[in-house]
Amino acid sequence: MVAYIFSGQGSQYVGMGKDLYAQFPAAKEMFDRADEILGYPLSKICFEGPEEKLKQTKNTQPAIFLHSVVLWNLLKPKSAYGGPAMTAGHSLGEYSALVAAGAMLFDDGLKLVRLRGELMQKAGEENPGTMAAVIGLEPKVVGEICCSAWKTGIVQAANFNSPGQVVISGSIAGVRKAMEIAKERGAKLVKELVVSGAFHSPLMQSAKDGLKVALDSAHVNDANVPVYTNVTAKPVRKAEEIRAMLCEQVTSPVRWEESIRAMVGDGATKFIELGPGKVLQGLVKRIAPNVEIGGIDTAADVAKVIA
Repeated sequence: MVAYIFSGQGSQYVGMGKDLYAQFPAAKEMFDRADEILGYPLSKICFEGPEEKLKQTKNTQPAIFLHSVVLWNLLKPKSAYGGPAMTAGHSLGEYSALVAAGAMLFDDGLKLVRLRGELMQKAGEENPGTMAAVIGLEPKVVGEICCSAWKTGIVQAANFNSPGQVVISGSIAGVRKAMEIAKERGAKLVKELVVSGAFHSPLMQSAKDGLKVALDSAHVNDANVPVYTNVTAKPVRKAEEIRAMLCEQVTSPVRWEESIRAMVGDGATKFIELGPGKVLQGLVKRIAPNVEIGGIDTAADVAKVIA
């Protein structure tokens, strides 16, 4: 069974999608359509940068969503891999996974993702926070560390990415205190990340509230195939459940390791990442070393699969 997985924030790069735009009329149409919907040249930011502009959350999120869904649309009718048996996406990538599963239309997803990026960027400016990667400790231990550090400031686990790799998020004081404790508890590596906000933490509450209003009126269908959500690591298909999960996701941890294990448990033997870069392929390799893994990012990748 083939599972399609979709890239999240942090995998963007200047030049992403440029070759797709040049070589596939269907891709050009979608990039042009995105510019029209958003009212500004997102495609130009993807293709030419500057990097600082592409890295702004309000641009990064729609850029990665657009790139991923363009790839999905190019592959869908012709893919040698066949249709997905299930999908999942890392944080922002969950929106692309929902489009692939038939739960959301491209136009609606793009508008939601642009709003999500704007709200999260604004929340980061209003409630400054940070994130840090903790390598080499069990999730339970990281949870205990966050509890100990909470007296100093808000901090919680934000991403359970792969065995021994957890990202924490929260106030600057809380995260830095947790980093200190993690080093004392024997973490192999503790590194603060360059981010514009404390994503997947309570400091994103205002973004969650704003997104809920938009999700309540957004057009969402039941999914054609199971989508494994970040919040529970379990499959969902019902529209109402999808709305609830997208809302909760903003302040809840991304349970990526559990999601991949659940997909393998439910029969996934091949994982294909759609989107810029190879971050998720690396994570899957560490979580489930025996499955087949591939990725589609460039026009050459697309040509290879549909040849």
